Amino acid sequence: MSSDFYRRQAQTHLQEIARLQRDKGREAERVASYQKQSNDAAASASRTSSISSAQSYLRNAQRYSEQSAAAQKNIANIEDKIAREHSRIVHFSGHGSDQDEIVFQDANGQTKAVTKEAIVQTMAFASSDIQLVFFNTCYSRNQAEAVVKHVQAAIGMKTSIGDNAARVFAAQFYSAIGFGLSVKRAFDQAKAALMLEGIPEQDTPELFVADGVDVEQLIIVKPPHE
Repeated sequence: MSSDFYRRQAQTHLQEIARLQRDKGREAERVASYQKQSNDAAASASRTSSISSAQSYLRNAQRYSEQSAAAQKNIANIEDKIAREHSRIVHFSGHGSDQDEIVFQDANGQTKAVTKEAIVQTMAFASSDIQLVFFNTCYSRNQAEAVVKHVQAAIGMKTSIGDNAARVFAAQFYSAIGFGLSVKRAFDQAKAALMLEGIPEQDTPELFVADGVDVEQLIIVKPPHE
């Protein structure tokens, strides 16, 4: 196939990533707005002397809180779509355990713990086109360290990570990747984003690299030249 085909293909992926990032930004604004409204309503409930008014304010606070949670869920879904657009990245999100397991949910809604060894073997068989595995789960550093035997780089969490920290880190990382930055620069920017947000978990994510790989030069999405 011609270079123009690959150029158009790359441009299509970048445009879709940009669209998803805009959608995510709008959802993030909704989260902030709903959270503020929920906090304001709760504060009003605490100030009023009327029982009926307090109950009304608290109902509003609960409604705004639920709307905020729904918008956060939308953000998580958008981030999953962004990860799929980065076809050279495998993204794990959810819950991890300090026993080197990742907890998944099957089609029936039942939870299932998957061992580090099973994940590493899966990556070994699927690693021909994969450049990065991103474990956005608690206690996943050992999985990330082990999987770089089969892929060029991996990100894992050395301990538990809060939902907000995981979301902010992933959002900035994928944004930087989408703009053509190297994995190392994207990783550093994502850690900086946590600090800018006042989230003291910037030391939780760890980046592991396979022997012989220059992570400063590892670029997953290469924007086409104009």
